Amino acid sequence: MVRAALAGVGLACVAGPLGCFVVWRRMAYFGDATAHAAILGVALSLAFSVSIFLGVLVMALVMASATSMLSGRLYAMDTLLGVAAHAALALGLVAVSFLSGVRVDLMAYLFGDILAVGLGDLAMIWLGATAALILLCWRWTSLLTVTLNADLAAARGINARWEQQVLIVALALVVAVAIKVVGALLITAMLIIPAAAVRPFARTPEAMAVFAAGAGVFSALAGLGVSFRLDTPTGPTMVACAAVVFVVANLAFMGRRGA
Repeated sequence: MVRAALAGVGLACVAGPLGCFVVWRRMAYFGDATAHAAILGVALSLAFSVSIFLGVLVMALVMASATSMLSGRLYAMDTLLGVAAHAALALGLVAVSFLSGVRVDLMAYLFGDILAVGLGDLAMIWLGATAALILLCWRWTSLLTVTLNADLAAARGINARWEQQVLIVALALVVAVAIKVVGALLITAMLIIPAAAVRPFARTPEAMAVFAAGAGVFSALAGLGVSFRLDTPTGPTMVACAAVVFVVANLAFMGRRGA
């Protein structure tokens, strides 16, 4: 339980700030496509006997970079991301079925298995989360400028395409560390829901990032506690707690405005 709690906190601390950019840039589909590619990364990792973390990271980077480069050329962004997300998930599931002599718990990779996190997994989660956080802090001002006003960013000499690649790398790192915690199908939820829940209460972008991390940590720990008491799947329970936080936060905000 202690290892599971530390894993959930590590994921939430980076998913909150990164989720703010996903919300601001309306990149939910982009996050889904990257997360779904994780299953294909798992299949390739098992096939070539390499680290699951490395396989998922590489596949997430490839998917995110490819969709970013191809969007707007032949198809609209949402169409391309929809095709990429479902194709990657389907290909990953099919590829896993061809692995002979390898026992694969697909439910763990689809919905997470945080209670099975070992010390090695925990170290990888915190290293990946720290690297993503350092990357976001390093490029925070430039990322924020590009997100808020592309023309202003260009006038200041900020390369929007470079900043997009920074976000892609950070997102791939989060996907790689989150696959063990909440699984490929729920990663985007932990990015978006805490950030969306605190958005009405944040007066600055930095405050929203901190509040989102706090909401994510609360959701992870609450989900772990509820899962322990009710014997429910831990990853989905964490996301359900985040959804409850979202609903309560919005009801409180509407009540405050009504008053």
